[in-house]
Amino acid sequence: MNKFLCCTLVLLDIAVKWTTQHDSPPKYPHYDPETSRPLQCDQCPPGSYVKQHCTATSPTQCAPCPDQYYAEEWNSNDECQYCSAVCKELQYVKQECTSTQDRVCECVEGRYLELEFCLKHTECPPGFGVVQPGTPESDTVCKRCPEGFFSNETSSKAACLKHTNCSALGFKTASKGNAVRDNVCQENTDTAPQKCGIDVTLCEEALFRFAVPTQLTPNWLNILADSLPGTKLSTENIERIKQRHSSQEQTFQLMKLWKQQNKEQDMVKKIIQDIDLCENTVLKHIGHPNLTFEHLNTLMASLPGKKVGKEDIERTMKLCQPTEQVLKLLNLWRVKNSDQDTIKGLMYGLKHLKTYHFPKPTIQSLKKVIKFLHRFTMYRLYQKLFLEMIGNQVKSVKVRCV
Repeated sequence: MNKFLCCTLVLLDIAVKWTTQHDSPPKYPHYDPETSRPLQCDQCPPGSYVKQHCTATSPTQCAPCPDQYYAEEWNSNDECQYCSAVCKELQYVKQECTSTQDRVCECVEGRYLELEFCLKHTECPPGFGVVQPGTPESDTVCKRCPEGFFSNETSSKAACLKHTNCSALGFKTASKGNAVRDNVCQENTDTAPQKCGIDVTLCEEALFRFAVPTQLTPNWLNILADSLPGTKLSTENIERIKQRHSSQEQTFQLMKLWKQQNKEQDMVKKIIQDIDLCENTVLKHIGHPNLTFEHLNTLMASLPGKKVGKEDIERTMKLCQPTEQVLKLLNLWRVKNSDQDTIKGLMYGLKHLKTYHFPKPTIQSLKKVIKFLHRFTMYRLYQKLFLEMIGNQVKSVKVRCV
């Protein structure tokens, strides 16, 4: 009784809604079984069928579609349509069968329907990029990368990437890219202020560490880039940083590029001044010792994680001034161990240097650097950049990512 009442109310509700928008239900021709006179009977609304045709004295009688049957439109049918069978292999039910709609099946993620089969989306080969991603109904559309773009992977989702603009990053183009590889950039020794090539200094690292959440989300770098004031970094530069560097190192490289790109703005000039002051102090402590190859090799061997090899040490001694050699080697160690903090690595190394008869003045200088960075950079610069300039925006974003 309750089920019958419920279905009756549903049909009444459908009929009321329809009649509020139209003058009357659609009609269908029918002959009176008693008089054989032609009649215009009311059709039944979606979700129902004709249980009894109208007569000269009574209207059409409609009944709701039974379970697993449906009627999408107003109709004059004597029964509802049977719902489609269960979904095929590699399909899932997108929409279950209802009284007004048939069951809708769709291919699983990464596949599309072709001649009743769910085929895998085509993967664009190197030199080609995705111009139209595949859908459950259509395949991937690939197109060869145009001039100035490249793709070095086989993918059903990746579009062609723009070649790196080496000059915009302060480098020169060592090897021009093509459709399958990027430009190869090289330090421009004619204009670079230092051949040593320290990309992120100790002071910058100490500052930038605060911008790295404990747990990184996939879109963290884009969130940070949007939050930074001044001229925004291009999407191409952000994607390039993601491709070339590990997750922890990405933030350092983004902050470094942002600082270079906004160096003429007053708000960034203050930060650069403080970083320069910090770096001058650090250089005063560890820049004066004229250490030998054996000393530098011992220092690198004392640090945890992946080691800086002897070839790197020899190359550093050739390219860098004696005042820059320790800083350059620490920079190389950080790149190899981007998940570790250089200051903590130094603290670990100092515990072992005493057993290697390492020069005590150098050990004392390294201790002073550690103390200085904790006291000055880690608090003062972070407070000035991330609290005064960016404020609660980055703090709230960082909390969400942790």
